[in-house]
Amino acid sequence: MAHEAAGRLYVVATPIGNLGDLSPRARAVLSDCALVAAEDTRHTGVLLKAFGIQTPQLSLHDHNEKQRASDIIQRLRQGDSVALVSDAGTPAISDPGFELVRAVAAAGFEIIAIPGPCAAIAALSIGALPTDRFCFDGFLPARGAARRKRLQSLATEARTLVLYEAPHRVRETLEDCAAVFGDERSAAVSREITKMHEMTYRGSLRELLARAGADADFGRGEIVLLIAGAPQQIASVARGADGHGGALDRVLKILLTELPLKQAARLAAQITEARDNEAYKRALHLKQEFASHS
Repeated sequence: MAHEAAGRLYVVATPIGNLGDLSPRARAVLSDCALVAAEDTRHTGVLLKAFGIQTPQLSLHDHNEKQRASDIIQRLRQGDSVALVSDAGTPAISDPGFELVRAVAAAGFEIIAIPGPCAAIAALSIGALPTDRFCFDGFLPARGAARRKRLQSLATEARTLVLYEAPHRVRETLEDCAAVFGDERSAAVSREITKMHEMTYRGSLRELLARAGADADFGRGEIVLLIAGAPQQIASVARGADGHGGALDRVLKILLTELPLKQAARLAAQITEARDNEAYKRALHLKQEFASHS
């Protein structure tokens, strides 16, 4: 139950590029609160100065969030309201803020969202991929082996995938996505959303890889990567695979209609927990059977 006459925590979305996207409500909250808890006070200071806001700031980032939470809760007990912001977009969405929100909620204080920009939602709205159901997985691991392992765990996800990526890794990530999902899977890359050089590239993973190699601007700026979900047949088989003798063939027969042999074998092995060499041998056998009956 919320404390009487206590302060509130406002979770405030800020622009991801264009300062014109700061809502009038967000501006009022930032002006009226006793304190702004900011991921980077220098970055937020530029925003506050642009709007003539003089509210004091307190740094709150990944390395001090738990410690700061107790300080902020004390301010709330004193009746002060606090605004939480990240460097850009909505706090706690692949940004600091979750630990603070959880601590404030556990302490019984009111938490109010001041909604606004979010790169993931903005990219979905213009990506031309299905938006009725999607899976946000934030930033992939930076190292190749860990990144591929994460992608493999998402290979049968039927919902549109939404990922963040650093610009210098986007080409490597597209290569891994093509290897795991198949290079015909539809995708979109949005960069610099709301900024002067905003651009969205749409096409198959193969086409996007070619564009990444030909366009010097492709890997510049903040990146959101959208990938179409697995075809329904693949997702359905993944849910129903029973791990027994016939499961591998059932999975392979469907995957081979959608993917090249090596990719189909690798994905079938993951779904059914078969050995890679066993899946490859069965895929080769089934491919030859298909050819003999065609």
